[in-house]
Amino acid sequence: MEENKEISFESRVDLESLKNAIEKIKDQVGRVLVGQEEFLEFLIIALLSDGHVLIEGVPGIAKTVTAKMLAKTIATEFNRIQFTPDLMPSDVIGTSVLNMSTTNFEFKPGPIFSNLVLIDEINRAPAKTQSALFEVMEEKQITVDGITYNMQSPFMVLATQNPIEQEGTYALPEAQLDRFLFKIMVEYPSVENEIKILQMHNERKGKKQESYVESIISESELKEIKESLNDIIVNEKLFAYIVEIISKTRTHQYLSLGGSPRASLAILQASKASAAIKGRDFVTPDDVKKVIPAVLRHRIILTPEKEMEGMTADKVIEMIVQSVEVPR
Repeated sequence: MEENKEISFESRVDLESLKNAIEKIKDQVGRVLVGQEEFLEFLIIALLSDGHVLIEGVPGIAKTVTAKMLAKTIATEFNRIQFTPDLMPSDVIGTSVLNMSTTNFEFKPGPIFSNLVLIDEINRAPAKTQSALFEVMEEKQITVDGITYNMQSPFMVLATQNPIEQEGTYALPEAQLDRFLFKIMVEYPSVENEIKILQMHNERKGKKQESYVESIISESELKEIKESLNDIIVNEKLFAYIVEIISKTRTHQYLSLGGSPRASLAILQASKASAAIKGRDFVTPDDVKKVIPAVLRHRIILTPEKEMEGMTADKVIEMIVQSVEVPR
């Protein structure tokens, strides 16, 4: 008979460097921002998952600042693009320009050629310009005049939109929304946090926020951290749990459109990142439940009747999650 092997409960994946890196990022961003801990954590999860993020909230609640501060902590390139109704696709991806000295056309890359790209008010640009993002967000490449240009890793799009002002905006099509890993809703700060915001602003005495934040993670370190997620353990029961939730979105009476297999994959990858930043090398049902609303709220569509009644995507998601038995 074989001898009983000694069981070890130590972490099977070395997550120490990942945990330290995440704490450093949170510490740096926390120097200039107050009350955005959950928002920042979801941005970090998306970064580790190689996903893009759609950020929705009213103006003035630090959507753009949080994204900029996160980018500042990583030693990578960062570009900001302000979407406007007159913006053309070539203004985003670049264009071929005639070189008079060689009489040849040369490609001049647009601002999308960066590592972290912040797109402010993505719904202000018309569909023609929005469609310029389809290929680069999915394939991480740009094709111009039959030539393909690959994006450098990491590549992440952070897009903001204002849910209140609808005049002069163009709603993102479902295919475009599906390319975002998360849709994060940013709310007003609490009274206590808003007081802290005023105090911090007063103490800075006009000094720029960026000067308080340093780059503390290199591209190579970020790559190693992301690769460690491949070894995070996922129990077979959790695969069935994720799929059952997604399947119910496709048949729910309040929904006219449910989640696709891409939504299932997004939940899986984001759950692994969520577990890793907590120092665990295995995914729990709580990790899955944590990321589900952000993954699904922009992928499902309510029936017109329920939308008129005031039902929301988040309420339906909560109903579906509660109806599915949690694996043990």
